[in-house]
Amino acid sequence: MKIVVVGGNGQLGTDVVRAFAEKGDDARGLTHEDIELSDLDSVAKCVRELRPDLIVNTAAMHHVETCEREPEKSFGVNALGPRNLAMVARDAQVTLMHVSTDYVFDGSKQAPYVEEDAPLPLNVYGCSKLAGEHFVRTLAPKHFVLRTSAIYGKQPCRAKGGLNFVELMLKLARERGEVRVVDSEFVTPTPTSQLAQQIVALSRCESYGLYHATAEGSCSWFEFAQEIFTITGTPVKLTPAKAGDFPIKVPRPTYSVLENGALKSLGLSIFEPWQNGLRNYLGISKETAYASVAR
Repeated sequence: MKIVVVGGNGQLGTDVVRAFAEKGDDARGLTHEDIELSDLDSVAKCVRELRPDLIVNTAAMHHVETCEREPEKSFGVNALGPRNLAMVARDAQVTLMHVSTDYVFDGSKQAPYVEEDAPLPLNVYGCSKLAGEHFVRTLAPKHFVLRTSAIYGKQPCRAKGGLNFVELMLKLARERGEVRVVDSEFVTPTPTSQLAQQIVALSRCESYGLYHATAEGSCSWFEFAQEIFTITGTPVKLTPAKAGDFPIKVPRPTYSVLENGALKSLGLSIFEPWQNGLRNYLGISKETAYASVAR
């Protein structure tokens, strides 16, 4: 199968290209230099020349504060970009797989969100991603929309200073010896390598539609940091952030945990508990992690 991965040099896109290549597919990653998502002609020209069987869109403007400051740009990338891809995919009869976010929900449910739950974004980022979902689902007959949560991977994330949450926590622990983390926001940390494998697995079927795709379980950001330090044996003083320590610039859902209901109904979910994904990312076996805790 011939695959085109938009955003192929990003944190997720890099792993998606690798995962398809490992399965023997002809996978090519496209960067901003190769394709301009907000330009329909650029998208059409790229797809016409490459003639893929599947387009995977991992490109996004996902820095929440920047999206809030620049809503037009946010909608250009997160909504009009997917619209252009969907229109071109429809006309070329190509399958489109689009990656979305848990931030389409407001967090008020306080229980894992399923695909049937009504979205209600709290910020520009969430609104623009939801608009992108709608364009893909209404314009591209052969589509997959995957919502995910709190992803982290080996490839540096440029929009977040090159450090994912895991690496940031370890860096702060080394430099300061003390770290404060919010304990009031709950997510499901999901490694990009695992999400990429799920994307490959789903691409093998024709059960088009909306899917939630995250690791299993959930935690607060504080609990995530605690697990990072515990299994790596990192000496650090970790404390919950107090109210006002990190002023909220943009509203965020306090609970955005997703349930992979649609994947499980098809028997296609490959996800493990988020703790397993973290150990795999760090290259630490369960036995080594337990030994570290015992010490």
